[in-house]
Amino acid sequence: MKIQSVGVIGAGTMGNGIAQVCAVAGLDVVMVDINEATVQRGLDQISKSLDRLVKKETLTPEAKEDTLKRIKGSTSYADFKGLGLVIEAATENQAIKEKILKQVDEIVSKDTIIATNTSSLSITKLAALDSNPARFIGMHFFNPPPLMALVEVIRGLQTSDETHAAIIEMAKRVGKEPITVKNSPGFVVNRILLPMINEAFFVLSEGLASPEDIDAGMKLGCNQPIGPLALADLIGLDTCLAVMEVYFENFSDSKYRPCPLLREMVAAGYLGRKTGRGVYTYDK
Repeated sequence: MKIQSVGVIGAGTMGNGIAQVCAVAGLDVVMVDINEATVQRGLDQISKSLDRLVKKETLTPEAKEDTLKRIKGSTSYADFKGLGLVIEAATENQAIKEKILKQVDEIVSKDTIIATNTSSLSITKLAALDSNPARFIGMHFFNPPPLMALVEVIRGLQTSDETHAAIIEMAKRVGKEPITVKNSPGFVVNRILLPMINEAFFVLSEGLASPEDIDAGMKLGCNQPIGPLALADLIGLDTCLAVMEVYFENFSDSKYRPCPLLREMVAAGYLGRKTGRGVYTYDK
């Protein structure tokens, strides 16, 4: 099963990044979101991202234009008909994902693979909603998708060998390095990463050091390219909180208790780079 066309649900940071990655690799892409304005913002972001590649001389102007021609923006799931793969990249919320995936299941053919870009939710549970659960799989890209090489490929209990093989091949085709992971909250990378970020908020809330010094300590002492608090701002504090809540609920282990400061900042709307303010302040 070779995938030639891809649908992407969501034109935000992850959605437009995944759409860009697929289109650059020569796949035809349909990117869908709730309204025309949101779709257009996603298309504009892709264009800007490609401009940066042209400036770096890693992409030619002609290749940029060809890439953009391969991406169709839409507000209708009906445009997913006939595609080989649909990747859901909506917000990290169980109810929202369930609603979207049920709608997509009713539209696409039984041969279309459906993947979710979830960073923490159960693939097995989401697959159970599908009329053909063997074709359902997790495909976790990392932020930002055009730059991050890793894709976690997560098999639900129902995922077929054929679906898994097709997604591994597709991930390699778009220039990514896939790893196969069992279904478990947070999978591999975020299972390790998010508790570390959460602990950094505990350290901050206890006043042990400034945000700058916490991040500098982890960069200089652990050779991390970006500190955990700056990374939380990049990921989005709301996303970090949502993932920790999934861990706490599923594992019933106090070590996954979300830091109260993280909850407080999310409640205040301090979500990181996307709002202009998180642990740090950014120019919007």
